[in-house]
Amino acid sequence: MAVEEPRTGSLAGRIALVAGATRASGRAMAVELGRAGATVYVTGRTTRDSVSEIGRTTETIEETGELVTAAGGTGIAVRTDHLEPEQVEALVTRIEKEQGRLDILVNNAWGGDQFVEWDKKLWEHDLEKGLRVLRLGVESHLITSRYALPLLIRNRGGLVVEVTDGTEEYNGPNYRQPFYYDLAKAAPLRMARNLAQELEEHGATAVCLTPGWLRSEAMLDTHFEVDEERWRDGCAKDPHFAISESPAFVGRALAALAGDPDVARWNGRSLSSGGLAQEYGFTDVDGSAPDCWRYLIEVVHEGKPADVTGYR
Repeated sequence: MAVEEPRTGSLAGRIALVAGATRASGRAMAVELGRAGATVYVTGRTTRDSVSEIGRTTETIEETGELVTAAGGTGIAVRTDHLEPEQVEALVTRIEKEQGRLDILVNNAWGGDQFVEWDKKLWEHDLEKGLRVLRLGVESHLITSRYALPLLIRNRGGLVVEVTDGTEEYNGPNYRQPFYYDLAKAAPLRMARNLAQELEEHGATAVCLTPGWLRSEAMLDTHFEVDEERWRDGCAKDPHFAISESPAFVGRALAALAGDPDVARWNGRSLSSGGLAQEYGFTDVDGSAPDCWRYLIEVVHEGKPADVTGYR
């Protein structure tokens, strides 16, 4: 049963941009910002009239915008390819014209899974696909920050969130094979640290945020052939799937961060949904608080049998 979440502060009047909000964590983060009252610009490449290279037609940015509004915020969907500088510049110009400010930037653009050749070494991996992974996971974030940050720093108190897969504690000693994926997911950690230095004098905060084992739409229907209501059936295929979390969990983590008047204490830090749940007291939709990255380190990498007792 869904649990009503405590709020750390209202985001009414705050303007957010969630880059890559078509589905999964991006959609959930946009919705939870909206639930806290924010106006959220949601971007992506899949609309009701056009489909991105990912090829999924079941989720669109228009639907995300409607979900944000239904949750209590204002959702504004804008089709944007974050690898096209002129499109990103036009998006930020529109936000400036319509709102006059930007308070929260979430760099969540990705879409690279289909280009990853998971079992191949650097010299075996298709070069064009590997470079596409880096463009989607790194270059898109850089382009978005280049155009959005000048608007964000006009007012003190801005928040920049780089979204990745894995904490610094986990990704540092563990190779996230293959090479291109590891590099794409390590880069946002460094981006957050660097932006923390550059933004501090402007009173803005930059962090890197990761979900745990995310029950995205693709993870559920493609990898485990289940839906959210039956997600536990996926544990028959991989017992460790018991530590997985819904996209709403990282969305609630973001909303808690954005509503924290002392968010600057996290500047430059690597954060996770599970870790922030312990700090702010929110839970996943089932009332639990899965701590995926600690579980991976202490259970999976130690070769222990699947047992989430004490981890969610």
